[in-house]
Amino acid sequence: MYFTDRGIEELVDRRGEEQVSVEWLADRLRAFVDLNPTFEDAVERLASFLARDDQD
Repeated sequence: MYFTDRGIEELVDRRGEEQVSVEWLADRLRAFVDLNPTFEDAVERLASFLARDDQD
């Protein structure tokens, strides 16, 4: 298990039953980067990864 899996598991445990919009997610990512600018590159990569996931 990767260290990041703990945060992902917490997300699923706390909010796994909710449905959210992509707009809501984008707003939360922007808020996170505003509070944690050193993670801007990682958030940008994650957003690009999610935007390009055409497997569905």
